[in-house]
Amino acid sequence: MAETEGAAVPERLLITRTTADDGTCVVTLTGEVDLDGSARLREALLSCPETAPGLVVDLGGLTFMDSSGINALITAHQAEEAGGPRLRLAAPRQAVLRVLQLVGVDTLIPCYPTLEEALAA
Repeated sequence: MAETEGAAVPERLLITRTTADDGTCVVTLTGEVDLDGSARLREALLSCPETAPGLVVDLGGLTFMDSSGINALITAHQAEEAGGPRLRLAAPRQAVLRVLQLVGVDTLIPCYPTLEEALAA
């Protein structure tokens, strides 16, 4: 079952949540994460069931992420440490990967080059 939030226009954030065959929650992001969409992102990440074997955030369609998006990812990481699903990041484009690397999120949350690799990990 997929749930979609946000407008389907390139300059906005589209969030789609699906469940993989093994029960892993997959949150797919398309567009840009900025202050306007970060609360919805945080909500989508935290709404995955604690009983899910994992949470994968597919960043392949994301063209921009500011510090509010980084904060949403860190909040999800903190939820993982408190017993939530295991968090992984997948397929960031170079511009988003650079932001993740600059602030050190890539050392905090495992980051994989493809969605398939993140799901298999």
